[in-house]
Parts: sequence; structure tokens; C-alpha cells
Amino acid sequence: MKKIVFSTLFAAMLPQLAEAAPKNIIYMIGDGMGPAYLSAYRYYQDNPATKAVESTIYDELWVGVASTYPDDDTIVTDSAAGATALATRIKSYNGAISVNHQHQPLTTMLEIAKAKGMHTGIVATSQINHATPASFMAHNEHRKNYNEIANDFVDSKVAGKFVADLMFGGGTKYFIRDDRNLVAEFKQAGFSYADNWQDLTKLSKLPALALLAPVGLPSSLDNSVANPLQTMTEKALQLLTPSEKGFVLMVEGSQIDWCGHANDIACAMAEMDDFAKAIRVAKAYVDSHPDTMLVITADHETGGLSLGSDGVYAWNTAVIKGVKHTAPQISRLLLESSANEVPKLWATLTGIQLTTAEFAELTLALQQAKKVLGAKLPADLEDLPKTQEQALDTLSAAVKKQINHYSKTGWTSGAHTAIDVPVLAWGKQRVDFAGFQDNTDIAAKLIGFIEAK
Repeated sequence: MKKIVFSTLFAAMLPQLAEAAPKNIIYMIGDGMGPAYLSAYRYYQDNPATKAVESTIYDELWVGVASTYPDDDTIVTDSAAGATALATRIKSYNGAISVNHQHQPLTTMLEIAKAKGMHTGIVATSQINHATPASFMAHNEHRKNYNEIANDFVDSKVAGKFVADLMFGGGTKYFIRDDRNLVAEFKQAGFSYADNWQDLTKLSKLPALALLAPVGLPSSLDNSVANPLQTMTEKALQLLTPSEKGFVLMVEGSQIDWCGHANDIACAMAEMDDFAKAIRVAKAYVDSHPDTMLVITADHETGGLSLGSDGVYAWNTAVIKGVKHTAPQISRLLLESSANEVPKLWATLTGIQLTTAEFAELTLALQQAKKVLGAKLPADLEDLPKTQEQALDTLSAAVKKQINHYSKTGWTSGAHTAIDVPVLAWGKQRVDFAGFQDNTDIAAKLIGFIEAK
């Protein structure tokens, strides 16, 4: 696919980069965070007692937009191609983890920073070998090769050094395996390691690794730990601050995308809230360390979110705020309750008063799911047999149908869309990211700062 030409202005700025190059870069990616998500969060967090709609941290920092298409004719990118563009300044095919069409590695921003003697880090609420963080750390022909990608985190070096000095997220399933214990190898190489939130707070020096879940972290809406991304971001910045030559930190709000795929609006707003709090941490860091540049964007939009549906001129945030868990967790709790407990439990979990016909529809879906799943689900839903997974998905869809209906939330897809994504920035070079650009231009500007050191 032809590349849209956005780079004339950027080329004119190149001679100025060496003079203006920041010491530190914080690069935040809201996976799946299209512009409608920012609008939704604004209304979601608004104080209904005031006449004006309160602005958000997203509104405060929003300076531009970016196109996201991959290097093929699909127009719609996946997270791997999107992250490859954001990490390397070069487009590739859907599924690629920082490799080109010939499967040759594309040098990533973190690798360039490491070669300059900078410290580097990644933070994610997914497993750290998932598409976006992996594209900053590893090289593989396909994003689903999770074990190979995890191996690359140890095996791939820059001048004999690990690509990242700090890695926080999930993924013990891939890093502690029967065939290879990568955590042990990291520890042998001098990494401090945490596998729980209490130990995360005790990490005191680099290099540091924290794997806090078998795969991805629990959703913010279901997590017993409040604001997990904010917590990890705070700790990451604390550990990276002493770096004499500066640092590059990539922070991903991974599960905004997962909520979008699920068409789960309450889930999405909880993830947007945690991401917003992490952004506030990063902005405060820039304010106290003005030699730092903060850039925030998304790899793509997920779900085709719309605020207002069914021909109704309204979007009901009170309904969304009343939902206590993600749809799968609500489904689990309903499955584990007796029939006479369901009406009260539904009201407690969602706050939605269903009509008789709607409740009958939900009850039928629950009964059908119980026939397949039984009354008790395993703690980890990742490895459910296919028939059980489908039964849970069907019940979850029935739950979301009512939440979306009563909140008037619309979705056009369970996958990604090609809509342009927001670009937010804070720091002395903020203006460099204003206006319309391609995702590769964002990476080119940031890599330009690093190369100018």
C-alpha cells in the first residue's frame, strides 16, 4: 500500500532535534483507543451536578491524530503491525513483530536507545510478550509465537545487553515453562524479580522484572488491585529516574483493546480510567523533570464504538457506572448463584431493572450456559475447552446486550477499525506532534530525539 506523505514538515525539523532532544521519553499506547473512547471517558467522568462537562487529562494533552494502516491492502491494522510502526518507524504486515515482509528484523526504538547507553523499560497490563510490548523488544514473523517471543527477550541483545532494563506486566505462563525457565535466566543475569504486587513495591534497583499474572492481568474492573497500570507506571519511573543518560519507557494500556473486542463498555471505561491515572503520573513526572517528553497515542481503534444507539439521542453514563464487573465476571457470578438469587444479584451487579421479557431472555441464556458449564467455573478461564468457552461467551453476550441497550452504547465490530487515532503530548517538543501524521512519523520523531543524543 502506498504511504501517505506527511513528512515534509518533519524533515524541516530534523536539524533542530539535536538541540531540542529530551533526555527521557515516556511513550504511552492505549491499545484500541480510538477518538470515541476519549469522548466516552469525558462524559463518563463528568460531574452531573455541574452544568459544564468537565475536561479530562486526555482533552488537556490532545494535539493531533494519526493514521494507522499496515503495509498491505487491508487498511485495517492489527496490534502487531501497528506497534511495529510505532516502535520502528517502518510499516509491516499484520501479525509482524518488528520484522519486514522478508522476516528480517527492524531495529526498534528501545534497541536504538540501548545502543546510546540509555535505560529502557516496558509496562503493560497484557502479558509482556503480547503484540505491542513485544514489538518494542523482539522480532518474530508472527505475534502468536508467544514462547519464541519470550525467548527473544532473553536471547536478543544490544552490545551484549538486554534490550530492556525493566519489564512489568503479565506472562508467567510463557516465561516459566517446562522447556525453559526464562525468569531463572533473568535472575541469574542480575534482575530483581517480583511475582506479586507486594514484592513489586519492594523493587529498588534496575534491572527489574515483574510478572504479575499467568497471562494478562485481571481487568481493572475485576482486579483486586486498584489502578494496576498507574501503580506499575509509578514504580517504573521511580526505578528509571537515576539513569544518567536518560531512559525510554513504553507504557501500554493493553486491555482497552480487549474490552473493545468484547464490546464491553463498562470494562472499557475502567481501563480508560486506569490509563488516565497513569498518564497523570507521567505528566507530573514531566512537570518535575522538564527534560522529559511524553507522547501518547493508540495503535488502532477497536470495536467501532459509538455513543448513542438504536436511534435514541442519548448516552446513559449512569448505567455504565452502575456495572460492577466485566461481562464474563458477571456471568461467572450468575452461574454460581441459585435461580432464586439471580434477580437480586443481577440488580446488585448491574443496577439495571429489566422488563419481564428481558429477564426471561437472560434467564434462558443462563440456563443454557449452566448445562454446558455447570455451576462452578475454574479460577483461570484462559484454558476452557472450546464448547465451554463458547457457552460463556454466549452468556456474556446476553449480559452485554442489556448493558449496551440501556446505556445506548453502539458497536460496529468485534475487531479493529481503520479510523485515525488520537495523538497526545506533553513537554517542550509538544508542538512537534500537533496535527495530522502517520503512526510511523510519531516513531520517527521520537527516534530522531534518541539518535540526536
